[in-house]
Amino acid sequence: MTTPEETSYDAPQRFRVPLADWVAFDEATRAQRPKGRGPRGQVLREFMRWYMRRPGAKLPERPPAGTWSTPPASE
Repeated sequence: MTTPEETSYDAPQRFRVPLADWVAFDEATRAQRPKGRGPRGQVLREFMRWYMRRPGAKLPERPPAGTWSTPPASE
């Protein structure tokens, strides 16, 4: 069930992440929901709510280890 908080958005926010991490994060979130649009934004919002210690917030579920689990050689 989607709450109004999850469906009403402000203007898009800028968030800088190395491209390799962004691509790997997208792959990892799509592993949770392989069909349709990946839940990237939902996972980030859940993490932010947990990090800020909002009531009832929980860490988002992580997918099993995959190709995204190995850092790029440049790290």
